[in-house]
Amino acid sequence: MSEARRVSNSGRCKRGSGSRFLQIMAILTAMNAVCLVIPCFNERNRLPQGPILDAVQRRAGLSICFVDDGSTDGTIDVLEALHAKAPAQIDIIRLERNSGKAEAVRQGILHITRSTEVAIVGYWDADLATPLDDLDDLMSAMARSPDCLLAMGSRVRRLGSSIDRYWWRHVTGRLFATFASRILRLHVYDSQCGSKIFQRDAAAILFRDPFLTQWLFDVEILARLRSRVGLTGVLQSVVEVPLKRWVDVGKSKLRLTHLLRVPIDLLTIHIHYNARPFSNAGAEPTAALPKHLPEAPLR
Repeated sequence: MSEARRVSNSGRCKRGSGSRFLQIMAILTAMNAVCLVIPCFNERNRLPQGPILDAVQRRAGLSICFVDDGSTDGTIDVLEALHAKAPAQIDIIRLERNSGKAEAVRQGILHITRSTEVAIVGYWDADLATPLDDLDDLMSAMARSPDCLLAMGSRVRRLGSSIDRYWWRHVTGRLFATFASRILRLHVYDSQCGSKIFQRDAAAILFRDPFLTQWLFDVEILARLRSRVGLTGVLQSVVEVPLKRWVDVGKSKLRLTHLLRVPIDLLTIHIHYNARPFSNAGAEPTAALPKHLPEAPLR
């Protein structure tokens, strides 16, 4: 496992302005703040710097923790330039070698939960396929339900939305969702969307241990939560939020070898989490799920 080396300090962002954000500002104030992890591996030419700076400078309570996952193309220079322009809102940690998206996100989440006081943590794709404006809808969904531990974006094609996705990715995504739902014993429309937010204490538990898979860790998160609180608990604590916009930026880092591993990885998740429920042993004392979600492992 790569050791994370801290590059800069994180902090809360300044209060923004504008009437269109009054509702979300009230939600963020009530929840304290939200910090998003954005994993980066060789993203120098794909990272949309303008929209990222605009988001952190005008949104109350939003901060971003970039995780440079052993990039070799100068990504760290771009990240440090972003930090210099918004030092109170942008944090960077750096993994000395490439460890994969799952571990990069995990290191970022653990860094946030251990070193900051934000109430909500999450992760977002570096290419902003989901615009940061859609964070409003995830925050609103979480705010409406005190039991919600996880709000996850869902790429549902419907009237009033703009989901721009290659047809073959849509088809393979529906096939994957069918198998993932069978393994989880839950009806999940889009486990793989890279836009998710969590209540802080839940994230501290769910991301504590390394993941078994590199690309299917989103499924593992749901499997861990299910093992912890049972099927009923998941239904009470997780909400899928249809996104307004999602754009297939292209140049996906998924390779044929990754796709060929999907059946093996799904089987690994099925065997591991159904045979041996996720344990809370070793968790930090403050990292406890709410009392209304007692531990109820599913065998």
